[in-house]
Amino acid sequence: MTRAQAPEWLLPLLGAVGGIDSSVLGIHRIPPPADGGRRASVLMLFGEDPVHGPDVLLTERAITLREHAGQVSFPGGGADPGDRDAIATALREAEEETGLDPAGVTPLALLPELYIPPSGFVVTPVLAHWHAPSMVHAVDPGETAAVIRVPLATLADPAHRIQVAHPSGYTGPAFLVAGLLVWGFTGGLLSAMLRLGGWERDWNTGRVRDLDEAWSAARAGRQEVAGPVSERASSPFSTAGGRTRLTAAGEEGS
Repeated sequence: MTRAQAPEWLLPLLGAVGGIDSSVLGIHRIPPPADGGRRASVLMLFGEDPVHGPDVLLTERAITLREHAGQVSFPGGGADPGDRDAIATALREAEEETGLDPAGVTPLALLPELYIPPSGFVVTPVLAHWHAPSMVHAVDPGETAAVIRVPLATLADPAHRIQVAHPSGYTGPAFLVAGLLVWGFTGGLLSAMLRLGGWERDWNTGRVRDLDEAWSAARAGRQEVAGPVSERASSPFSTAGGRTRLTAAGEEGS
């Protein structure tokens, strides 16, 4: 992993994440159990669309899953015995979920481990650059409902930012984008990356919605009519409304 392989627009983020601890990320500061918890990795994959600029790859979990149904997350999951390290776990899981070609991904940095109490996972976020984007789709509809490329400019737009209040008492940053609610662990990490990378814009942190209200707002966003979809020879993705959303069959979703 070397900074020399990163595009110029990612350098501020790389400089900011070097040597930070989990407190800087502002989420899930609870220490892992004595046995170390279950190891996992997520791939924070940053690419660049020729029209919409820098973006990040996210997945929408299937609504039929027993845990975290319908939630938006970074590609990733639990470590397998054959995984060499956290990077290998993140790339393997991302390939299994989205079909991306790992050869087009350049890992750049490991963020501090974060313990997720509800699942018991100790997660290592792997920050990477998608230097050669490949076609992606929701490989297994039983696990993944959609694969989404969301522009950083869309995430940073104050109109798309809220705080979500969970019944447990947790309140944290969230995003209403592409007809989806991005909150919790993923929302917190994205918020931190926008801040550390210098992309954050002033937004109303007092705009708080309870979780059910936020989900309703996301569902209402799905009903909006997307603009014209255009295929470009320079990109393997279809975009509408400032984002890419590919469903299990590979078609663009609303």
